[in-house]
This record gives sequence, C-alpha cells and structure tokens, in this order.
Amino acid sequence: MSLQAIDNSDVRKLRQIAGEENVLVGGDIPDDYSHDEMAPVTAQPEVVFRPGCTGEVASLLQHCRGRGIAVTPRGSGTGLMGGAVPVCGGVLLDMGRMKEILEIDCENMLARVQPGVTLLELSEAVESRGLFYAPDPGEKSGSIGGNVSTNAGGMRAVKYGVTRDHVRGMQVVLADGEVLDLGGRVAKNSTGYQLMQIIIGSEGTLAVVTEITVRLLPRPPALASLLVQFSDLDQAISTVPRFAAAGITPQAIEFFRRGVITASEQYLGKAFPDRSAPAYLLLRFDGSSREELESQMDAAGRVCLENGAEDALIADTAERQEALWSARGAFLEAIKHDEMDEADVVVPRAAIAEMVHYADEVGERVDLRMETFGHAGDGNLHINMLRDGLPWEQWRSRVDAAMDLLYEKSEELGGMVSGEHGIGHAKRAYLHRHTDRREIELMRGIKELFDPSGILNPQKVL
Repeated sequence: MSLQAIDNSDVRKLRQIAGEENVLVGGDIPDDYSHDEMAPVTAQPEVVFRPGCTGEVASLLQHCRGRGIAVTPRGSGTGLMGGAVPVCGGVLLDMGRMKEILEIDCENMLARVQPGVTLLELSEAVESRGLFYAPDPGEKSGSIGGNVSTNAGGMRAVKYGVTRDHVRGMQVVLADGEVLDLGGRVAKNSTGYQLMQIIIGSEGTLAVVTEITVRLLPRPPALASLLVQFSDLDQAISTVPRFAAAGITPQAIEFFRRGVITASEQYLGKAFPDRSAPAYLLLRFDGSSREELESQMDAAGRVCLENGAEDALIADTAERQEALWSARGAFLEAIKHDEMDEADVVVPRAAIAEMVHYADEVGERVDLRMETFGHAGDGNLHINMLRDGLPWEQWRSRVDAAMDLLYEKSEELGGMVSGEHGIGHAKRAYLHRHTDRREIELMRGIKELFDPSGILNPQKVL
C-alpha cells in the first residue's frame, strides 16, 4: 500500500478518538516535532496525535492502516539517529501523555509503567523504596518507551546489561490495531519465539509499545568512583580487560581524553577534579557494604597502577562523585554548541584504542574536528564530528566521507554499526553496507509480517 496524505476527514476522526486538544494540525504543531537531538534529519508531521490510553492508540492505528497513513511513534525526542522524525509526514504519535507509573511491586521487584515515563521519574520512584532500575542511558529525560524502542545502553551496561536485559513484559499495539500482551511478571521464559525481544530495539517499526514491565534490583547501599590518570590512551584501554581477569566488576568504565574535559568545564562553568593527564578511565563501583567497596577499589587501583597509571583519585562522597559524573554526562552537550553528527560504533574491547587512533587519522584526512569518548567496558565509542562553523554542504560532505571510513574500519575490527543509539533514518545506509544480505532479507520478512501495509515508522532502520 502506498502512503497517503491526511485530509480533513482524517483529522475529524482523530479528534473523535483523542479529543480536539490532543490533535495538532498545521501551524499549531511546534517545530520540536520536526527533529530529535541530532538535527541533520528534519521533517514536519501533518498531524500530531497525543493518546491518553492504549485504546486510543489502537483506534488510531486501525484508522491509519485502513487509509495508508504513516505513523511515527515518539517518546521524549532525545534520540540521535532521526528515529522519531516523521520523514514520510503523516501522524506523529506523541506518547508523552501516557506517563503513569502504574505499579511498583516490591515483592516481585517489578515496575509497570506507561511508555512516557522518563528514566529520571522511574529512578526516583523506585529508589525511594530502596530499589534500583539498572539501565542508565545518558539522557535522563528520555522516556522508558524510547529506551525500549532503541534498546538503550548507558554507562552501567558493563555490570548490569542494557534495556532488553531488564524488560519482563510489554503491552503493544500492532499495525492493524490489535493489542498484544507479551512476556509477563516471570523471571524466565522459554515459551515459544520471544516476540517481545524482537520488538525491543525495533525503533517503532514493528509495533507501538503502550505498557512496559521492568525488573528492579535492591539499591546498592555503597557507591564510589575512581578517576585514573594515564600518560596515553593505549595504556588506559589496555587496562580494561585486566579488571575482569582480576575478578573486578565495576558498574561503569568510561574513557576520555583531556580535550573533552575542557569543553565540559566551559559548558558547566565549574572545574573538573583533574585535567593534568592526556587520558583517563573513570570507574564507578557499587557494593553491599563499605568494606566490599573498599576492597574492589583497592584491587582496581592496583591493576591500574601495575598497567602504568600515573595516579588514581578516589571519589567516595556524594559531592565528589557528582563532580565527576556530571562532567561525564555533559560531554555530548558540551561539544554540541554548533552542529554535529556521531558514529555510535561498537568494537571488541581490545580494539578500542586502535579504533580511536584511526578516528584521529580520519579527522586529519578529511579535515574535520572529532571528539571521541565512550564506554570502555563494552567497546562502545561515540565518535563525534563537529561542524565548527563550516558551510553546511561542505560539512556534510566531510562527515559522509568520515562515516564511510569509520564504519569500514569498525567492520574490519569485528564491530557493529550501532552500540546503543540505533539506526533510525540517519544510519540506514551503513546498516545495509555492513550487514549480511541474508540477514537484511530476514529483517524485511519480519517487518512484512508485523506491518504488511508499511505504515509504522516508514523509512527507518530498513
């Protein structure tokens, strides 16, 4: 079915479903809906539909499937790959009104939430009960529905895994409006094909998620961090696999270099605890007691010093840790003062240093400033390409050349196109170039089964 434009009768129908105040048209649509946090992909929806319940989502999809109207689900709009941008027009399905925490089950250690609940809101609600939602994507205003859609990762993935590792159940609406309840409240499940796991990370192209059940953990009573100084990046990165060999499991292992610290200091208006070294590892540990925490920290410090670290600074108070992690969390915003694009590559951990050095070479080759940092514990690099006032066409040409080289190198090293940000619209070409043809065919077959009319988030991923 070819996609159709929206007419006045469609607008009337949508207003009957959700109410006039929840259907925005034309000049009433804010510009924010035309892009996400990474500006290169922009497109304006014809209509914004703001549902208040699963039934309204189902009614919308029934109507749009019958008419052949594109539907683009959107959470908080904090994505970086254009996944929530309505590139085919149609309906922008804003899930922001569905933001209720439906249940916190302390006995089974589960939370049941609507997709518009933000990561910050969920974390605050469960931590007040002594519990802990482990996934930790950098943007705390991002919605849980959006995190599920992209299988968001974050800094705590080293110890606790990514979003899919914490989803127990979901309610979803298929493209024809049928509602399915997948998974449940159980801790393990080998009941047939795991459709829920297929939908997680599918970026709204297979179904619309309207309710999510996530697992919770006991909140760690003790937290502390280490800022480790190294004379060069290779020393820092080569230290990472030694933690596992020594039986040390940090909650997070981040790597960065001095340049991005300066940008963060300027952005936040406060000094970083140290910027005397060329390269750093930032580690965070949690434990059930202060003694356990100190044992982990001592062991990690010894591993670092044995591998050539210059020093290791301990942050064991809330204030000191906040100074470190607020700066790390601000890296992206600190360098995004103009316009930028990002390669969210993931490589085997042993290949991180080689990939970072290659990114430096690519920057020199195409004459483009790059800032690279990321998650050393799981090999996920964020290679950020800055515009720095270049004419737009010139900048895009250099970015495209750099992306081609970076993804070729990533594939050579055994890596993948995306570690945690997804494919969206911006990185589709690289998915196709660096993924086996048969694998793409199977993905297309799954899309066809879930959405034969092709209305759900068209021109994304595939």
